[in-house]
Amino acid sequence: MDRTIIIAEAGVNHNGDITIAKKLIDKAKEAGVDYVKFQMFKTNQLVSKNAVKADYQKQTTDSTESQLEMIQKLELSEDNYNELFQYAKFKGIELFSTAFDLESINTVYRYKPEIVKIPSGEITNLPYLEKLCDINYCPWFIISTGMATLSEIEEAINILRSNKQNRITILHCNTEYPTPMEDVNLKAMQKLGTTFGVDIGYSDHTLGIEIPIAAVAMGAGVIEKHFTLDRNMEGPDHKASLEPDELKQMVSSIRNIERALGSSIKQPSKSELKNKIIARKSIVAKTNIKLGETFTVNNLTIKRPGSGISPMDWYKVLGTKANKNYKIDDLI
Repeated sequence: MDRTIIIAEAGVNHNGDITIAKKLIDKAKEAGVDYVKFQMFKTNQLVSKNAVKADYQKQTTDSTESQLEMIQKLELSEDNYNELFQYAKFKGIELFSTAFDLESINTVYRYKPEIVKIPSGEITNLPYLEKLCDINYCPWFIISTGMATLSEIEEAINILRSNKQNRITILHCNTEYPTPMEDVNLKAMQKLGTTFGVDIGYSDHTLGIEIPIAAVAMGAGVIEKHFTLDRNMEGPDHKASLEPDELKQMVSSIRNIERALGSSIKQPSKSELKNKIIARKSIVAKTNIKLGETFTVNNLTIKRPGSGISPMDWYKVLGTKANKNYKIDDLI
């Protein structure tokens, strides 16, 4: 990839409201991301009535409701998704969605997405992974690896590869919302690339934008980041999401980092060449020197500008004779 792919994760931050979802698409487009992503699921196929909420979900939603009740409020219908897909197309931004159950995979594939995102929670779901491979085209598979071990990641990759799905990017991820800085472990992202021979990226759940930017500097080809219209909105993921201005700042910063990374070739840049003469030094006369006088450490010194003989030739000049008269500070 010649540039970082930035995915704005709208997720369930629409709170089940199609109007809010469209506003999220608007803000993603304004921020300049490459893709905006939602989550597609059938609540009764995703969550059992006995499933409890994560600690962060208990803190950000009604503590008396079950995970099933919480998820039901956040479900988009197939008609909703179709409307959002058409709206994103009209706005000129690519949209895709992560499927969280077998039926939702069919809904997502109906639009032949360029990217198929495997969320962290499904990396150990064999029927799910096999269902993803049961298609007649080869999209780009992006796998989030929160909570996963290397062996679990390897098994998921082998399932994709055994089904001739070979365009794979692995995202390092931590599924605590928000992720404590001491648990980010960005070096593990690079380990994923060397271990499995795939492109790498990072799905971020920390507060702020500094960690995604650092990930790009460390080689991430894909960045995924949750965003919301307002962190104070009710819902499980808003608190760990960026607001629109922050998303825009993250995109701008990542693009700057991309430009700054450059190539591995060390050579003077075009912008700095004009400063070479100004900043470097030359051998100059320390005192007035007469024609035929021998150059010594007593009558020579080194000063700016760098338009004369380089100080690296100091010993070549010492002991030779002046071929003209020099005044103090004249270039030799």
